[in-house]
Amino acid sequence: MINDIFNILLPQFVLGALILLLLILSMFLSPRQYRYARLISIIGIFSSILMLTTVQTEPQYFGLRGAVMSDSYTLLFEFLILMCGFFVILVTKNLVKTIKRNAYSFQALFLTALLGGMCIVSANDFLTLLVSLELMGFSTYFLISVSKGYHSKEAAFKYIITSALSTGVFLFGVSYLYGITGSINFSDIYEYITNNETSVIYTIACVMIVLGLASKLAVFPFANWIVDVYKGCESSVLAFLSTIPKLALFGIICRLIVFPLGNSFELTFVIAILSLVTALWANTYAIREKNVKVILACSASANASYAFLTAGLVSVYNLSTVIFYLICYAVMNISVFAFLNIYGDKNSMYVNDFKGIFHKNRGLCGAYAISIIALAGIPITSGFIAKIYLFTAIANSGLIFIPFLLMLLVLTVVALFYYLKILLPLFDECDNKELLPVMKPAFSQKFVLYICAAITVIIGIYPEILIELCRLIAYSI
Repeated sequence: MINDIFNILLPQFVLGALILLLLILSMFLSPRQYRYARLISIIGIFSSILMLTTVQTEPQYFGLRGAVMSDSYTLLFEFLILMCGFFVILVTKNLVKTIKRNAYSFQALFLTALLGGMCIVSANDFLTLLVSLELMGFSTYFLISVSKGYHSKEAAFKYIITSALSTGVFLFGVSYLYGITGSINFSDIYEYITNNETSVIYTIACVMIVLGLASKLAVFPFANWIVDVYKGCESSVLAFLSTIPKLALFGIICRLIVFPLGNSFELTFVIAILSLVTALWANTYAIREKNVKVILACSASANASYAFLTAGLVSVYNLSTVIFYLICYAVMNISVFAFLNIYGDKNSMYVNDFKGIFHKNRGLCGAYAISIIALAGIPITSGFIAKIYLFTAIANSGLIFIPFLLMLLVLTVVALFYYLKILLPLFDECDNKELLPVMKPAFSQKFVLYICAAITVIIGIYPEILIELCRLIAYSI
């Protein structure tokens, strides 16, 4: 146990200690000292990042009797989760100031969600995975409902209902898989299926497990929740919701598809069909919308479907593509929601509300525009490179998947319409420019917006180093 802690679990233990500290401080410190909550969280995240250097990755290490594991693949995802957490905490300054009395509890919940995400990507059996999913899920429910008002409570309730249903589907699949193999450990299941013939029950179990996990990514048929949740959620919480859970879930889905669920050929086609239907639904739904948060919700669902399809076409090249895509997507999303947080949080942010604000806020709007065109996949941004890399991976997966690729290409062009619908009003001429708002963000908010926009451009111009890193990580899984 002690060896396992020091070899692979020190980052999680550091976060756990900081969570306990925040909960204790919430009982004794007055609301006037709310500023220290963010500082403690930042210290905790950086301490956990430093502890990642102690994690054993070569060779793979299995701890707690095989319940958890570590390799360079899990290490990368844990690092990405922590870095995204750091950026999101910087963006939450206004929110923490608003909820002074609950600032320490909010930060404790946020770190708990990060802890859950780290445990998800390092899980090596279904029991550990379930506990980690619920740890992140319960924290997320409260983070969504942190804002005052009806909309945030409605969003949290809908998220709870959808998550409960998806967890039931997931456990249904796990129970079948346990009945076939007699184990819930990923390594034992993989060994069993490589030495025995698979059956229809095995295919059903694989589909149910992946469907239960993918529903949390807003993949059809559990995609509708994302619209209501994004509409009622605070922007800085959306920066978390659109990045960290996706990183954690894709991290474990890719591992499951490669190993314990890798012998189900039918699963690949189920994933391909669900991804295509999700992309079709999300892109067509966004065309008629004018609420910026709803459009970004559809964008999140569509982008998840692209990565989901590529992950389902199992290969090392495809896996490296998904990792690269997730990194680019996370940076773009944090930048977008950092701008919305600076602009001023409302449940109803319509495209016309941003009309002409570029003329009074050139730097902020320029950085925001870079992130939007990156999401659209326009050249000289990381989004363009990521989509080219993604579609190349699908094309190389076989002629049978070319129709899926063609449909996704058409839908990507369709998506340009609603991205431009968000972007173009920023540059419209305004009759009375004196009435335009002048945004005065805190330094931490500007830092996140500018640094993420800069990273988006740098990756778009020089993607080679990151692509090689992703390939190296994919080969080590």
